[in-house]
Amino acid sequence: MENDELLRRAGDLFSRCERRGILTMTGFLSPAERAQIEAWAKRRPGCAPHFSGGREGCERTAAFFLPYDKEWEELELSDYIRAVRYTAAFGEPGHRDYLGAALALGIRREWLGDIWIEENRAVLFCLPSVQSALLELDRVGRVSVQAQEIALTDIPEPRRQVKSLRFTVMSPRLDAVASGMFRLSRSETARQIAAGSLNLNYVQCLKADATVKEGDVISLRHAGKGRVAAIGGESRKGRLFVDAEIYQ
Repeated sequence: MENDELLRRAGDLFSRCERRGILTMTGFLSPAERAQIEAWAKRRPGCAPHFSGGREGCERTAAFFLPYDKEWEELELSDYIRAVRYTAAFGEPGHRDYLGAALALGIRREWLGDIWIEENRAVLFCLPSVQSALLELDRVGRVSVQAQEIALTDIPEPRRQVKSLRFTVMSPRLDAVASGMFRLSRSETARQIAAGSLNLNYVQCLKADATVKEGDVISLRHAGKGRVAAIGGESRKGRLFVDAEIYQ
């Protein structure tokens, strides 16, 4: 289902960009919101937003609308997105802990991007307007943390843990591929799809016979999320091989 308010905001930003010849941008979008704006932009002549969350690999990204005389490669991204690094003295706070601590400061979710965590360290992407407040944060849950500004270029890419799977399907239908990825029966997978529990590329999909392609991301409520890495080759019984990565 489309978020009408989100698309109205995007339309206003695009119009302002064209009318005044200035760069405009959204706050941080969820992957589903980004997918909606991408689909919407394809229906608007001349509308080609760029997306970034601060670093390659960010799931939450902002949409940038650039005037005709500005190139994306010329953009100083740190003017629009910042980051704060936290180091916990003891313990290892999780994603929910950092998010809760930030929201408790009165910061809205769309002002916050990804939260990357590795052991006792975390990096939180944000809009410049809230960076100073986040730098004052010295406690996350019951754990004391030390905050410092970090340049976007100094942030190492996250090491995503994945579990690799290989299975076969008769055809690249959504119910067949999801069944193999999440180790469910075909009938149970079809039931979950009909109930609205499955997202294809971060958008709810109710079509069990939708065609799945390489690179598609499939998530199933209470089961997990994964990416279709490859589809190709046939078994001796004429079934297609599917390679998938399940996010841990």
